[in-house]
Amino acid sequence: MKKIHIKVFLLLILTSLLVSCDFNLDKVNPNSVTIENFYQNEDDLTSAVNAVYAVLQDQRLVSREWFFVHDLRGDDMATGGGQLETPRYQLLIGTNDPANSVASDVWAGSYAVIHRANVVIEKAAGVTGIDETKRTRLVDEAKFLRGWAYFELVSLWGGVPLYTEYVKDLSGAEPRATVDEVYASIISNLQDAIAGLPDSYSGNDLGRATKGAAQMLLARVYMQKGDYASAKPFLKSIIDSKLYRLVDNYNDNFLEETEYNAESVFEVGFMDSNGAFSWGYNNGDGVGQETTVHNQEISPISWGNLIPSQKLLEEYESTDVAGNTKTDPRYKFSFYEVGDEIVTGPLTLASFNIASSSVRGGAAKKVGWRKHTILYKNAASYYPSGINERIMRYAEVLLMMAECQNETGDTEADVLATLNQLRDRASVNMPHYPTANYLTNTKDARFKAIVHEKRVELAGEEIRNRDILRWRQQGKLAILGGDPITYFSANKFELLPLPQTEIDNNVNIGTANQNPGY
Repeated sequence: MKKIHIKVFLLLILTSLLVSCDFNLDKVNPNSVTIENFYQNEDDLTSAVNAVYAVLQDQRLVSREWFFVHDLRGDDMATGGGQLETPRYQLLIGTNDPANSVASDVWAGSYAVIHRANVVIEKAAGVTGIDETKRTRLVDEAKFLRGWAYFELVSLWGGVPLYTEYVKDLSGAEPRATVDEVYASIISNLQDAIAGLPDSYSGNDLGRATKGAAQMLLARVYMQKGDYASAKPFLKSIIDSKLYRLVDNYNDNFLEETEYNAESVFEVGFMDSNGAFSWGYNNGDGVGQETTVHNQEISPISWGNLIPSQKLLEEYESTDVAGNTKTDPRYKFSFYEVGDEIVTGPLTLASFNIASSSVRGGAAKKVGWRKHTILYKNAASYYPSGINERIMRYAEVLLMMAECQNETGDTEADVLATLNQLRDRASVNMPHYPTANYLTNTKDARFKAIVHEKRVELAGEEIRNRDILRWRQQGKLAILGGDPITYFSANKFELLPLPQTEIDNNVNIGTANQNPGY
């Protein structure tokens, strides 16, 4: 199935507090659905959890703004031309401020996930007529999603308001918690989720959080904290479970027809709605938000707002460079150039709707994204797609494990045995490390090889930004030749500024508690 089937009750799970215009507060509509009277049975609780997933799918998050925040703040992307909207361009070049609408939407969407999850967690105990295993699973799905949202917030903004109960009135606004307090809450959520979530699902439940997803997210959390020793056992558990594997065809990770495959650890579901997209934020109400505009934003014949950066293109091994014995096939799996086949035939120079050119092998050429696009079956200039967003996949588990092994003193042979599995994928089949250009005889050299492999394997998959943030904090970017973000300056660009709406509306924050540099 394409997605969790979601029933959403708009009066049930509000993402903001509603203030009545009727001064007679004793008036109550006995037929209305409220948080207090809704949670009666298993169907109600399931619907409420589905509504948390609905926010994740919303365009404030995965169907649009979430991938922009990560893609624009890393170094995988460049602008395709002047059509990139101002708030997005600001994030790309580092001129964004607290009023930036893209970052503010991700903040608001993340807190909407948290609010809805908090309602579920608090109200689940009162639901009757439900199997206890099912109750636990649904609560732990909500805890996983709450942990995911807080990880987005703390890794991008630092310490943020921490809510573990749903806010019932305006007096419930919290001040900024410390980074350690937020991480402690995330870890607790994910430990519970690991204990209560199943290994897998089938049918209409595909896309729900699993034990493996919670383990992988917890490993990400520990690595972001610099605690590689704590991350390592969770990655080992995923690997040892044999529930996941690298699929033979690298491109199967990005096609609509091969969703929920053996490599998928967690993905957000979308479905083809004949190109429809619900513009105007619907707050995850489950109405019309079944497609994603990821394809639309990066497709070289659509808007082409983002193209691969020059540094990313140069990262792929090519026989044009001395010492490389093979051109990495993942280049063609990830990007389109003139002459490449799409559903209508070879791409022509005139069909590229991108103003900017790139240089590859010394020649200027048009290069656009292939990942996340639907040109293999639909060449319409406007067509929001139904391709699921793969948030976590097994390839990253192996790359994370290789990094943890390298950081915790494993042998060169152990690190390479993990890392070279990526190179052995049938459709990739690249020479094993060490190579002439990627030696592995020291810890730093192995780190460079891991970073290289991770970049070409996961290009444009919203991973690179957080890696840069982690390696910067841990002082490792010097190993790579310096900070890859050209506009970076200390005491400002480590974090995003708190949104102006939060500064204005949360009396416990204010401008005095804004992040440095803003």
